[in-house]
Amino acid sequence: MVAAVGLDLAAGRIAGIDAGQAQLTGPLVTGTILSALAGGIALPILKRLKAAQFIREDGPSAHLKKAGTPTMGGIFFIPVAVLVALVWTGFSPLTVAVSLVTLAYGLIGWVDDWQVMQKRSNKGISPKAKLILQIGVAIAFCLWAFTTQSAQITTVALPLGLTVPLGLLFWPLAGFVLVAESNATNLTDGVDGLMAGAGAIALLGLGALVAPTHPDLTVFCAALSGSCLGFLAHNRNPANVFMGDTGSLALGGALAAVGILSHNLFGLLIVTLLFVAETLSVLLQVGYYKATKGPDGKGKRLFRMAPLHHHFELSGWSELQVVGVFYVISAILATLAISTLG
Repeated sequence: MVAAVGLDLAAGRIAGIDAGQAQLTGPLVTGTILSALAGGIALPILKRLKAAQFIREDGPSAHLKKAGTPTMGGIFFIPVAVLVALVWTGFSPLTVAVSLVTLAYGLIGWVDDWQVMQKRSNKGISPKAKLILQIGVAIAFCLWAFTTQSAQITTVALPLGLTVPLGLLFWPLAGFVLVAESNATNLTDGVDGLMAGAGAIALLGLGALVAPTHPDLTVFCAALSGSCLGFLAHNRNPANVFMGDTGSLALGGALAAVGILSHNLFGLLIVTLLFVAETLSVLLQVGYYKATKGPDGKGKRLFRMAPLHHHFELSGWSELQVVGVFYVISAILATLAISTLG
């Protein structure tokens, strides 16, 4: 219900986009239906494989009851979205490019999820190894983008029709956005239905934003948004499956790749500001703890727990309240981006 309200808010200005509603509606509906159906097939398989989630011991105590819930749900809703987008756009070069980035980040997440299963703990591959893999994909994508799309991607669109040339700054900025966005969506995925619903809204907003200039990327965003909604049918509270790093890393990579290729990094920042806030809460928590560390080796905490959604949980909010408020915030941000830059 809340997800539907959020999507309606995010789509409020779509009717006025010259590219037409079909670029969003068709892939959105198709992705939703196919993803929901794929989940019905994949969920029993994940259970048989014992692809169970291991809950971090230092997390909210209420989450301990979720131990054993199947994870790695990204293995079905991400490929569904990619397939829908590729077929719908006739395998256009830009769709192929963002699809490959999405699948590559999803593969990194799958390796991490698989290691979690093998080790029977909540620790997969090392953070260093994960970061190296993320940077490697970012470099490969930026190299392709710069050599084939340099005229379109070396500027950033700003409000009032202004643009800022990036030049060689494209490399560090684009690389940072890919790695940071994938980690931001990964951190946001900590409450039933949160990343799936907020991700669907963010993707729909970004798709509407780029529709006038990049209809193929709009189709991709709509297909992935719909696939998130189909996944939400299985991931809503109480979740029957989690997306795992397989899904969350892929979503961040997808958002970043679309933002880069459409030269809408500023729009991407607005649309995904919620995910950025989740990341900043972790960085602030760690920094404040270290800065206030006393002789006993213990520091103070800025939040009850990070990422931010856990802080609200420990403040007395239910998971449904956290998710509902975050959906509304995502919808407001998507609408703001479209109103400002669309």
